[in-house]
Amino acid sequence: MPPDVCPNCGADVPRNAKVCPECGSDEQTGWSDEAETGHLGLPDDSFDYDEFVEKEFGSRNPVPRGLHWFWWLAGLILLAVLIVMWLKWF
Repeated sequence: MPPDVCPNCGADVPRNAKVCPECGSDEQTGWSDEAETGHLGLPDDSFDYDEFVEKEFGSRNPVPRGLHWFWWLAGLILLAVLIVMWLKWF
């Protein structure tokens, strides 16, 4: 059964037409479901998003952002030294 609108060119298709009157597409060349969406480049149903992410970005776990523990320790030591110097002053 032909569609109401030709998926190939968008023209109205008469009810009992065997081909599109505008572009000539028919069941074999134009208005099957595959022909309707085949030219859009959409991923098929077997597309695995997780596999795609691992392939594109690798499987490494992301490194947390922030200061490295060494700099926190250096800051605490510097703060302790400043407090000791301030206490000796008074």
